[in-house]
Amino acid sequence: MPLALLALTLGAFGIGTTEFVVVGLLPDIASSYSVSIPTAGLLVTGYALGVVAGAPLMTGLGTRLSRKRMLLGMLTLLVVGNLLSAAAPTFALMLAGRIVASLAHGAFFGIGAVVAGTLVSADRRAGAIAIMFTGLTVATVVGVPLGTLLGQHFGWRLTFVFVALVGLIGLLGVAALVPEQPAAANAALRTELAVFRNHQVLLAMAMTVLGFGGVFAAITYLAPMMTEVTGYAESSVTWLLVLFGLGFFAGNLIGGKFADRHLMPMLYLTLGGLALVLALFTVTAHDKTAAAVTVVLIGALGFATVPPLQKRVLDQAAGAPTLASAVNIGAFNLGNAVSAWLGGVVIAAGYGYTAPNWVGVGLVLVALLLAILSGQLERRGTPTVPAEPLATVPA
Repeated sequence: MPLALLALTLGAFGIGTTEFVVVGLLPDIASSYSVSIPTAGLLVTGYALGVVAGAPLMTGLGTRLSRKRMLLGMLTLLVVGNLLSAAAPTFALMLAGRIVASLAHGAFFGIGAVVAGTLVSADRRAGAIAIMFTGLTVATVVGVPLGTLLGQHFGWRLTFVFVALVGLIGLLGVAALVPEQPAAANAALRTELAVFRNHQVLLAMAMTVLGFGGVFAAITYLAPMMTEVTGYAESSVTWLLVLFGLGFFAGNLIGGKFADRHLMPMLYLTLGGLALVLALFTVTAHDKTAAAVTVVLIGALGFATVPPLQKRVLDQAAGAPTLASAVNIGAFNLGNAVSAWLGGVVIAAGYGYTAPNWVGVGLVLVALLLAILSGQLERRGTPTVPAEPLATVPA
């Protein structure tokens, strides 16, 4: 494995910890600021919307910068945003810190996916992307549970100091290991925007919004669901997040392995399975063992869609991939934002803490229908915007 991929994985670990750590701390943060659980859920929605806005904004502003400089700039935003969250005296400032950190997310993963794809041969591109996203999955296994544990025992503010430190380590890793790559010769904003005329790029992004959004409909409210419905103690939430992270880790490896050979069948299988498991979660949430198993399956099936969806966008937008890749990362988080908000709506309406699972089912089923449509259009040979392959650079 090229050392540059290890550096990208370090950065992904920091950003992954930032994104997910708030899930296990929602009750504590809500209590600290005297707000409701659905209101505290805005920390998830706000972060996700920041990613959606930040992905094209940061990528567009940095079109003429080298990819390495962009990666370093994004990790700097990550550190600053988390320090602001740690010190925030009000919920509004806490939310502002989350948004500052979120601006780094889309551009880092978008540019990082492009860099990862250029470090290996074309037939190993999804695998390289999966390696980078391993940092995100390891964050759910190690970073998020550790941050949750710190928050529950020493206060949630220390958690965000910890996340800032993780981000700083990632920044140093990228500075030391990622080679300089100049901005692409055709890196004009107009060229990057042209790929959005490709209907397959748009379909892949819509699948991203809806499919991964289904995961977050359930997981955003995992802590109150497991404590209020399943009967777990608050301290058990940490280990449930570890299980979720293990599912993420396994799903990422599986998705990366099979996406290079059977991309569309992989999407059909994982999206169909995810819809079924989310529906079952409304029942299994009432049993501790069954709930724990279901949490693992949601993580595995949800993250198995990530490498194939990201690879599909890169394949279809290969002539100008940077903005499309970053926007697709924003699409993941748009799904997170919409589903977290919808989950809060159904809880606030009195349908209970398991109701967001049905929101997830609906979103994933629509994503599956779009995947089937995309595959049918591809088999019919519907014309798309021409794209040139990425050049491979030495590791």
